Amino acid sequence: MPFFTHPFATRGWSRRLPSGLALIGALLLAGCDQQRIAAIRPGETTESEIVAQWGAPGNVWMTPQGERVLEYSRQPNGEANYRITIDANGRVAAFYNTLTRANFAQVQPGMHIEAVYGLLGRPAKVVPYDLAGEIVYTWRWREGTGGAPYRLFEVTTDRQNLVKRTADTEEPSHSERRNR
Repeated sequence: MPFFTHPFATRGWSRRLPSGLALIGALLLAGCDQQRIAAIRPGETTESEIVAQWGAPGNVWMTPQGERVLEYSRQPNGEANYRITIDANGRVAAFYNTLTRANFAQVQPGMHIEAVYGLLGRPAKVVPYDLAGEIVYTWRWREGTGGAPYRLFEVTTDRQNLVKRTADTEEPSHSERRNR
């Protein structure tokens, strides 16, 4: 018998602690995001102010118009992929979340997965199904705010990385996942 047993360990808490900590981290990150979003003033906020508040972007690219696009993904546990467009003067021109029904509707069969990444950003997970010759890319998102359920947008591609089909479903709750 161990010298010291944590009281939570006997009540099943030790198994739930890592997922609970992840949830707390996601909630804190979401709260920080709301403060950062509120501080963005298009035409005024500079790229250096964005990087100081948001950190280094996960991806940066140039548009044909010479603007820089900074990507801040909140996948896999978040519900957004933010893009901040910086104009030629180094100021915020646009700010938006890529995970919207309007963007999902643009994903069509035959589209290359690189074009999907261009629309939606980095997915929460990528699962290859070698025997079927398919790869499923999943983005976690939420429509609206507050108590809206989390959703999963899935894109299935073939061996040539071309979209075969898409699906948008409600994410199973924690209790539903445990009962499987």
